[in-house]
Amino acid sequence: MPILLLLLLAGTPALAQERPRFREGPVAVRFSEGSTHGFLELRADNDSVIGSGTLLQVPKDKYIESRLLLSFHDGSRFEETTRYTQHSTFRLVWYRLVQKGPAFERDLDATLDVSGKWTVKTTSHKDGEADSSSGQLELPADISNGMPLVLAKNLRAGDTNDVHVVAFTPKPQLIGLRVASAGRDSVLFGGNRLAVAHYLLKPRVGGVKGVLGKLLGKIPPDSEMWIVTEDVPTFLAFRGPMYTGPVWRLRLAAPRLKR
Repeated sequence: MPILLLLLLAGTPALAQERPRFREGPVAVRFSEGSTHGFLELRADNDSVIGSGTLLQVPKDKYIESRLLLSFHDGSRFEETTRYTQHSTFRLVWYRLVQKGPAFERDLDATLDVSGKWTVKTTSHKDGEADSSSGQLELPADISNGMPLVLAKNLRAGDTNDVHVVAFTPKPQLIGLRVASAGRDSVLFGGNRLAVAHYLLKPRVGGVKGVLGKLLGKIPPDSEMWIVTEDVPTFLAFRGPMYTGPVWRLRLAAPRLKR
């Protein structure tokens, strides 16, 4: 799952630390999101570089729009666009997921809005067959497609929060997603040691449906992310599948100036 969702955003001062807790539902806004242009390096799980990406985030009149764009060396493309509000809690407004190229099982273009209306268009890589469908889902208030990293940045140290996402497999399926604390770590930067929060993104489908989903490979595995928590929380790294396919890694990158 991606997506998720990232980088170097402005925030308000951190609140006093509290005892770790478990919550369900929309995540409270602690750090307001703003404009961002972030650069990413995309790697396979064996650490070989397979592409690059950018995160573009811009505040609009009524919502924040975030676009994650990944370009693979094999010509594949991943694009995730998320619109959300941040009035006391983070709330999804509109979402679009585009996957194209050999890195994915099929080409996919899916949209979802807060009313529950969805559309899915797919093209098979095996036989070129195209399919299109649409429908209506009943969505909870904590639907969080494309937002997990933003949510994690706003959790207090050690907290765990359950929300929901719609997984396009390619048929849309409402599943739970646990943003769970996985402990603390640290990194060195410029001779300084910075605190890092480690989180797991755990898809959750209960009962017989969940068991069958795991057996059939319809439920993606857990993903991991690391966030630097000094002063203002900042994305550091991600490891997991982009909804479908193998495990990939995302890391911060910086363009090189040639002079």
